[in-house]
Amino acid sequence: MNLPPAERLAIVEATLRSIREELGQVRKPLNYAEKKRMLTAASKALLRDYTQGGDLTSFAVLDNEDLHASE
Repeated sequence: MNLPPAERLAIVEATLRSIREELGQVRKPLNYAEKKRMLTAASKALLRDYTQGGDLTSFAVLDNEDLHASE
């Protein structure tokens, strides 16, 4: 279908307006203070896992292992 330029422009403008409205409903990016607060809370929640004896440190024994497949 070959629409005249004015009609194509109207469709494009309506589409852009719709996209802008949808983007307006998306949560806005966090500012520095909000990011810092969330990262601080997350790091405190995970601290025990990263300290000696935590679940994540159990794999440290593999640090010196060659994990590549050998032939």
